[in-house]
Amino acid sequence: MKYLVFSLAFIGTPFLAFLLCVNFRWVKYAFWGMVVALCLYHATSINFFSHEKYAGSARGMEVSLIHLLAFAILLALLVRGKLKQLFPEGGYRLYLVYFLICLPSAFAAADGLIAWFEVWKMIMLFCLYLAVYTYLKSTGDVQSVLVSVALFTIFNGLVVAKQHYTGIYQPNGVFPHRNSMSMAMLLFGPLFFAYYLTHGLKTGVDRLCAAAFPLAAIATLWSYSRGAIAMMPVGYGIATLGCLRDGKRIGAKIKKLIPLAMLACLGLAAMLPRLINRFVNAPKSSANTRVELAQCAWEMIREHPMIGVGINNWSINMRPEYPYQERASEVLGVHLDYRGIVETVYLLIGAECGIPALLCFIIWLLWYWFVCLRLLKHLRGTKWHFIAAGLLGGFTTNYLQSTLEWVLRQQQNLICIMFMFALVAYLNTNWRKLTEKKGLEAK
Repeated sequence: MKYLVFSLAFIGTPFLAFLLCVNFRWVKYAFWGMVVALCLYHATSINFFSHEKYAGSARGMEVSLIHLLAFAILLALLVRGKLKQLFPEGGYRLYLVYFLICLPSAFAAADGLIAWFEVWKMIMLFCLYLAVYTYLKSTGDVQSVLVSVALFTIFNGLVVAKQHYTGIYQPNGVFPHRNSMSMAMLLFGPLFFAYYLTHGLKTGVDRLCAAAFPLAAIATLWSYSRGAIAMMPVGYGIATLGCLRDGKRIGAKIKKLIPLAMLACLGLAAMLPRLINRFVNAPKSSANTRVELAQCAWEMIREHPMIGVGINNWSINMRPEYPYQERASEVLGVHLDYRGIVETVYLLIGAECGIPALLCFIIWLLWYWFVCLRLLKHLRGTKWHFIAAGLLGGFTTNYLQSTLEWVLRQQQNLICIMFMFALVAYLNTNWRKLTEKKGLEAK
């Protein structure tokens, strides 16, 4: 039944693109529909050639409603002459280089179909990124991106609250795992925290975005993810410093910070016993597992430093017929028998795709971080300055948490960060217009 519904949706994509082309204002609603699809991702996505029991970062040739809407938006923009470049800016080109460097590992993989699942996922992310960036480039509608992401954050927070109060110890919201949920909320939470510090509660949009911030923070805490909780002061602290860097109404921002700090202390006091229990009584096997899997990854990198063992083929190479667990066992002096994925995205990419791919991946991530740092200066005095401040904190937490988690390779987390990357890329290529009197008004 699900395949039939998807087939009808796929057939309807060109007709939707035609409608969007005829009435360009409807593109905004299609864009919001992408975020609705993200809220209901598992219900609106389907895996072709599915391998659901495979312990990898991609388990099928996945297509979601969010991808179909992105295709429709891209097609409408193409017909209307808005899509003028397939590789429009630096970050997108870096992602293309990263993709091309990963391709040889797909040909060297033990299971080509399993490798194709990850390659297909990367192609879908190309289209999503291009759709968001081109939409912003052609409309300048930054507010729709913010509102849609705020609605997604609020929806996830409400789902987390429901799960928490129905007895789920570590809720995961609309994500497949609590760690992936907390990472996404650490991306969006500092953004909407910076929004509140900058704009307050004057309009309905202001109040909506302000509501997203506490729900993101509470969802992060209720995940009881030690890595995410440890990153919270970093992300929100960087966002605060970035907002103060604007140099406007510093006194008003500090007045907003004082009651927030008091509320945060009260909330932490209420949760402190469970948080302490989570950190103090966490099983030692968790830390041991990370070290042991990291040693397995290192053994793979040592043997295949240039192209890795094959993209998305980690779990295959952890089987007994491959030597990596045995070698790691000899180094560590313990017998290893794992099927799980190494708990850091960087070692995972290095093991599967090689050192050149890992270096390119890190450069790609850092490009957006440094762009945000530069935008703190370029957007100073504009109403979008908080985006650079908030995402500088959000990107920092995601990158640091990725040293402890591999979930940045999960589809929903990649979609979330690609939305933000496209937003940062748009601001980077158009900041001069945003500071002109004929562009968006400076505050």
